[in-house]
Formats: sequence, structure tokens, C-alpha cells
Amino acid sequence: MRIGLAFAAALVACPLGTAPLLAQADKAETAAKPADIDPQVRTRDLTGTFGGQRIAYRATIGETVLTSDDGKPEAVIVTTSYVKTPRDPSRPVFFIYNGGPGSGSVWLQMGAFGPKRVAIPSDARDDGAPPYPLLDNPDSLLDVADLVFIDPPGTGFSYLTEGTDPKKYYGLREDAHAVAEVIRRWINDNGRWNSPKYLGGESYGTTRTAMVVDELEGGTFNDVGLNGLILISTILDFAAREPTPGNEMAYVVTLPNMAAAAYYHGKVEAPSVEAIVEEARRFAIGPFATALLKGQDLPQAERASVRAELSRLTGLGEDYLEQADLRVTDRRFYKELLRDRGLTIGRLDSRYTGRDFDNAGEAPDNDPSFYGIDAGYTAAINSWARETLGFETTREYQSIGSEPSRHWNWALGTGWNRNAYLNVAPFIGKAMRENSGLRTFVGQGYYDFATPFFGAELSLNRTGIPQDRVEFHYYDAGHMMYVRDEDRAKLSRDIRAFIRAR
Repeated sequence: MRIGLAFAAALVACPLGTAPLLAQADKAETAAKPADIDPQVRTRDLTGTFGGQRIAYRATIGETVLTSDDGKPEAVIVTTSYVKTPRDPSRPVFFIYNGGPGSGSVWLQMGAFGPKRVAIPSDARDDGAPPYPLLDNPDSLLDVADLVFIDPPGTGFSYLTEGTDPKKYYGLREDAHAVAEVIRRWINDNGRWNSPKYLGGESYGTTRTAMVVDELEGGTFNDVGLNGLILISTILDFAAREPTPGNEMAYVVTLPNMAAAAYYHGKVEAPSVEAIVEEARRFAIGPFATALLKGQDLPQAERASVRAELSRLTGLGEDYLEQADLRVTDRRFYKELLRDRGLTIGRLDSRYTGRDFDNAGEAPDNDPSFYGIDAGYTAAINSWARETLGFETTREYQSIGSEPSRHWNWALGTGWNRNAYLNVAPFIGKAMRENSGLRTFVGQGYYDFATPFFGAELSLNRTGIPQDRVEFHYYDAGHMMYVRDEDRAKLSRDIRAFIRAR
């Protein structure tokens, strides 16, 4: 596969990452016949104040066609970039995407780093009905880096052409190969080979980062050196997230999140969320993990002790914990924690609460932390791309597209190990060991069950990952921590400092 059409000097296509890992159903976009493709590029020269600096910049939204080896158009990728003017090749470039897989980059563009952001409630309330104000975003990173947002195939306005086999683009390696090709072409077309380069995303976008860095730096020829990886709401080790019978680590990883949520909603007492989280970390990796691994050999006295401490940390009753055999799935927790108030809590952000049709079930009807924000983001990206930047299309913007996830190839290995333990963190370790200038930024929300912070910590402290070049930052919100005003500003400051520290 190669990229068949030169695309504009600046690109993007707006997770939480954000985007959540569970894709929702959406209307399938209409595939275009290859002969119908007439790639468009739209530019606007704009100004704004970012990080306290007045910046003139060029916004470019454009289509790039990826082709097969015989030149047949296979995929059309829409990207949007914001480049300071006049152009300065010495400036860093930050390549950004969201997750899903299937999520458009609307979340990070219109919520965190783009020059405009959508205004939604900062205190975990529903975003309600339109209009949703589109505001200047002083927290954009344009003062320290040019920004290139990428919507991979099947996300945003990007799509596969009629007759293209989804297996060529929808998968761990397939997706990473396409994104890496887009990045290489942008660098080449814009004369930025020697610019400092940063790569990152949210949610599955962190998984994509591990795969893309292996594509960019893992080969022998045509390597693209990177200065930093920026991981927001990290998911690298998938085996630790699925609470299937026998997989005890899934319960260990989510326990600190349960303690944080219980603290936030007044179900447990502690000096601070940081304090209760630290207690839960120590208990989770110590007595709790030991008890789970003993299985049916766990002595009754030890079981009683663990059950009592688990109740204290999570706010759940000991009777309930006993009936669950000490193993409470996250979905059960969303329903059980505030059952006495007739409320459920959010998966992406457990600060959010919702009301189900009734209070009897064991899992919520829906995620209040997703339906509480999605309408505002969808309105914002369509308004910005179509009305301000002038992008013309009859396709719907896929903020959470179902098509990629329906076909996704999650296998890294072949043959007997095709369905082996899925952990992409070793790719980050390899890249850091082979590039002494590569650093990794990790940003995690305390109230994020989709990509738990303890899971990120455990996946990145394994053997082979240089610990002196990995830095963690924590936020008082969930998966999309930038929906909270204070944490959007903090995230911006933290990443700005990370880029400047090179």
C-alpha cells in the first residue's frame, strides 16, 4: 500500500479517545467509487491566543487518497492541521488522533488541543440541547507545536472506497501502517523531516501510538525519529481488562478506580482522592491479588479480612462482595455503588450519574458520561469543519464509527499464538531503548473505568521500559479529563512543559 495523492500542507480530522472503547451503532457512510474521488483541500488563515501568545496560523482540512500497489484508490483520509505562520521548520509537530477503534479525533480537537473548543458543563452534568457554544481555546498547544489531527480510515469523514477489503485497513498493524504512511507524507510534503516530532492519542489512540511508533522507528529504512509519545487515557495491556473467568488481574486493575468513585460519591472517607487511591493500589497489588490467586484454597479467616477491607475501600456491602466471590466486575459496580439512591455511575467518567428504566438490574442501561457529552462534540466538529473551514461532503462525521470495530483484527501473532496475550507496551519499550531521546508522557483520570490508571501504571513499569523517561500525570476527572475546565488547563500545562523539556 502507498499514498497515491499529495495532500495539503496541513491536516486533521477530529476519544476520548475520546473516545470510548465500546463503539456504538451508527449509520454506515456511503462508499464512493474510486472514479468519483475528487480530493479537496480547504485552508483558512486565522489568529488566536494560545498559552498567552498571540499566534497567526493556517488551518487546513484535506483529503488524502491511499492506494494499492497497482494504483487503485482504497481509502480517503481526512486530516486537519494547524500550522503557525510564517512556517517555521524548527517548531515541533504533534500528530494526534483518538481511539475506538473507530473514533474520530473530534474529542481531542474540539475538547482539548484545537484552537476552538465546545463549551459543555465542567461539573459532570449533561450537555443538554443545542446550541453548544464554540469558544476560543487558550489551552491549545499551538504556542509550542504545530498540530496535525488524523482521522484513520472509517473515522470522522475518512472512508474506504467501494470494493476495498476492510481487512487491509481495520486491524492493529493495518491501521498503524496507514497512519504511519500519512505521517511520513505530511512530513515530506511540508519539509519537516528535521522538526522535533511528537505522536499521541487517547484511549485506543494510545494503543495506536505503540503500533505506529513501531512502524515509524521499528524498521531499517526510512525511519522517522520521534521526540515524544503522548498517551492520554492509556490502554496497552488488554488482557488485564477483560474480567473473564480465571483472569484475576481485571479485578486488581479496576479496584483503585472503584475506591476513587466511592470517595467522589461520598461512600468512603479519606483525606483526598490521592490518599484513597494509594491505599487501594497497595491493597490491590498485595493482599487482594494474593487472595484472588489462591482461588478456592483461600482460608476463611484471610477471606474475611480481605472482604472487610474491600468493603471499606469500595463502599460495597460485605454481603454483596461475598455473593460476588470478592470479584466485582466494573459493570456491576456502576449499578451497585449508588443503587440506594436510584442512580448509576459512568464508565468513561464515574463522576457522572444517570437513572435507568428501573433499579433492579445488575448493569446500567447506558453510560451517562458518554450520552452526557456526545451531542455537543458532534455539533462542534460539523460546524467547524463544514461552516468555518469550508469542507464539503454529504458523508456523516463518524465520531464513534461501528465499521472499523466490526472488522478489527486484534491479532499480533500468527499460528498457535494468534490469540495470545495482547500487550503492545513492549513496542514502546523497544522504541525507547533504541532512541535515547524518546520520552513518554502518560495522562490519566482518576475516574476513568474504560482505561484504568492502575492498568497504565502496571503496563508501563514492566521490564524493558526505561523508567527515567516515562512520566505520569493525574487528573480529577475521567477518560476525557479535559471536559473539566481545571483539568483541561492542567493537561495543557503538563504537555506544554513536556514538549518544551526536550
